[in-house]
This record gives sequence, C-alpha cells and structure tokens, in this order.
Amino acid sequence: MKDTEKTSMRLPALLIVCVLTIGLSSPPAIAQNSVRPSIVKVLVTHRYPSLARPWTKQAPQKSSGSGVVIDGRRILTNAHVVGYASQIYVQAYQSDNKVPATVGVIAPEIDLAVLELEVEDFFDQRPSLPLSKQLPKVKDTVNVYGYPIGGNELSITEGIVSRIEFTGYRYGTSGLRIQIDAALNPGNSGGPVMIAGEIVGIVFSGIREADNIGYLIPVEEINTFLADVGDGQYDGKPQLFDALQTVENQALRDRLGLEEQMGGAMVQNPHMDADHLLQEWDVITQIGDYKLDREGKIRIDDDLRLAFQYQIPKLADQSAVSLTLYRDGQIHSVDVPVTARRNLVIPFLRNEYPTYFICGPLVFSVATQELLASLGKAHRFLSRMSSPLIERNDDEVTFEGEQIVVICSRMFPHRITKGYNSSMFAVVAEVNDVKIKNLAHLAKILRAADGQFIVF
Repeated sequence: MKDTEKTSMRLPALLIVCVLTIGLSSPPAIAQNSVRPSIVKVLVTHRYPSLARPWTKQAPQKSSGSGVVIDGRRILTNAHVVGYASQIYVQAYQSDNKVPATVGVIAPEIDLAVLELEVEDFFDQRPSLPLSKQLPKVKDTVNVYGYPIGGNELSITEGIVSRIEFTGYRYGTSGLRIQIDAALNPGNSGGPVMIAGEIVGIVFSGIREADNIGYLIPVEEINTFLADVGDGQYDGKPQLFDALQTVENQALRDRLGLEEQMGGAMVQNPHMDADHLLQEWDVITQIGDYKLDREGKIRIDDDLRLAFQYQIPKLADQSAVSLTLYRDGQIHSVDVPVTARRNLVIPFLRNEYPTYFICGPLVFSVATQELLASLGKAHRFLSRMSSPLIERNDDEVTFEGEQIVVICSRMFPHRITKGYNSSMFAVVAEVNDVKIKNLAHLAKILRAADGQFIVF
C-alpha cells in the first residue's frame, strides 16, 4: 500500500513538470516562425571601379548577404553587401524564386542600404519586422538570422550582447556599435539581430582572427539613417572633425591648469575652418548637460559610458552644437559649427565610379582616397617627389570646385609618346601655362586648344 501510495503521489508532479516545460518552450518557437518569412538572402553581382582604367570596370564578382523586410515594403541590408552592384536578386525564406531588386538608397559611411523590389506582391506574405525602441543591455540574449556560408538555408544563432561603444565606421563617420558573441560568418552581413521579435541591430562585420566576436549596427543608428533618407538621399550625421586628446596625463593637466575634479577633451589640432571657434589647447568640458570625464566620455546611464561625440547629432541645432570650454583658466560657452563631411580635396568615391577624360595617349582622372590606397610601392616615390597626392592627402578644398587632376593610367601606345617615360600618378599643374582647377576645367582647355602643341 505504501509503495502504491508513493507512486500515485509522484505521477501528478511529473505531469505538472512536463506541462510547464512544454509551455515554456513554445513562445520562442512561435516567435522564430513569425520572423523567418521576413528574412531574405541577397544575391549580388558587383562591378567595382578600375582605378587605373576608369573607362572600364573590374570583372564581375558574385557574393551574397542577408536582409530583412522593414516598414514601407522595403528591405534593409548593409551598404557593402550591395555596393557597386550591377545586378541584385532577393530570395525569400524557403522560396525557389529570385526576385530582381534595386538599391533605393545607400549610405556607405554607416554601412546601411535600402532595397526596393519590382514585384510588389512579394511583401504580401512577408510582413515587416518592427524595430526596437531601445538599445539592448549588456548580457541580453539575442538571436541572429541570416544566410552565412556553410549552407543554403536560413541560419539562426544565439549569443549575448558583450559590449556597446561609440566608435568609427567609414569615411570619418562615427556611431554606436554593439559587440556580440554569436557565431557570425560571411553572408550574415545585413541580417537582423532580434530580441523578443524586434530588431535590435543589423550584422555588419566580424573579426576573422578572433572567435565569436561580431558587430551590429544598433537600432538607434538604423532609425537615424531611415529618418535621414526619407527624401531619397543620405546626408549624414553632424560631427566635429577636430583632433582631440584625453586629459588623463598629469603633466598636461598641470599645463592646462585643470582642477582635480575636471575632465574633458583637449583640442590638439583644430579643424581648419574660417568660422570655427575651437582653438589649440581648448578643453571641451561639457556638451549640453553632460560633463566629460578625463577620457572625454560621458555617462548616458548606469550601464553606458560613451565618447561625448555621441551627443553631437542629438544636440546639434542648425548645424551648430553648444559646448562648454575651459580656456586660459576661464569657462566659455560657444556654439561650434558641425558638418556631416569634410570637403576633402582628395575625396572618397562613396560608391560612385571615377570620372575621367582621355586626350590622345593620356588618361586623366580625379584623385580619390581609393586611388591613394592603391598606390602601393609608388607611394614612397611620390612622397620623395613631394607630390600633391601625398602632401595634400588630408587637406580640404581651398576654393569651390577644386580637384586634383592626375594621370591615372599608363600612356596608350602611340608613336607620339616616343622617348617619354610613363607619367602615371603625375599631377597636372598647368596646361599651356593655365593652372588647372579641376577635371572639367582641364577638358575645357584641351577642347579649346587650337595651337600646334599642347604643353602639360
């Protein structure tokens, strides 16, 4: 009787445990099933620019990434997934059909892009996924969706948020970045990272030399991007471009006359602008209501401490931001101009193809940062020659429309070039004693030339 009673007493407990376990496992499965139809594979054919032969493009290269359906019948992905795309197809979850797509808007600086589809009914069975209204917390569990290498079907991995920081992206742009420990591989780029059915970020990079370190573009940056591109183009976020330094060093603090409790960021090299108000040795001590610590950071909340530049886009009003400065022992309040980009005399291509002009055996193009990066061993030679390509690498334009015009390719074979060495990477200073302002100016002079000789 006692054994029987013990058995009968255990059965209800076991049944209750089983019911509770099944109940707890159901919601994640339901959430994943509702998310999967909205994750797509993005198949791309790229035609990257040929910097040394700008009249053509590099051979086609194929790659794939991931994307997610968002509000407005659009697909969000990374800029690098669809950069220089000549052909894009989108393949939905468990579909055998590849749908043509085009880039609606792209922002290489923050590595985001929006795709538009020619087939509108694609979205009828694939609802948009909501964007979270807040940043995740460190140690929050996340699910990563995408189509990485190693298979053709949708992959779902899990990890935790391990770090949130304000750091550099591309072309001088900075923003929030989230680090997670989930496994990320090529092909994951552009895929969403989810918490409780909401997008908290988009995968955009990993570190191949490290295990389980991947990075997300957080929802805050995504919302800023989407608000910016409402007019069809990306304008960028206002920023300061001054070179700054921390005030941790005690000798530096003594030189500046900083009191023990004062923090800040010292201006090492002011951004050279006629209207700029920051000076060398200035210490930025406060932005808005946020006081800077000795590393130039501000506390956002109990768990988040970020570089003070994080607040610039939020506080900038009519292209200026209010800062508190410590200068020569006195406190000053100034409204400092901010811009989205520096107007470099040697600019970035930003997903554009280089412009060029051909005259006889010579090919002229505009100097770009991408061209500089491709110089290789020629960089040292040009440096010894004090070439403007090197000397003005970080300069801004000195007049409207200024460009550095360069011979970007070897001369075409022709008897007219007999006895001349290759002038590749030479900068064009003058033509027929006329100083060259930009590529269009060069083309105008050459087309109007009517003498027997043209002297470069």
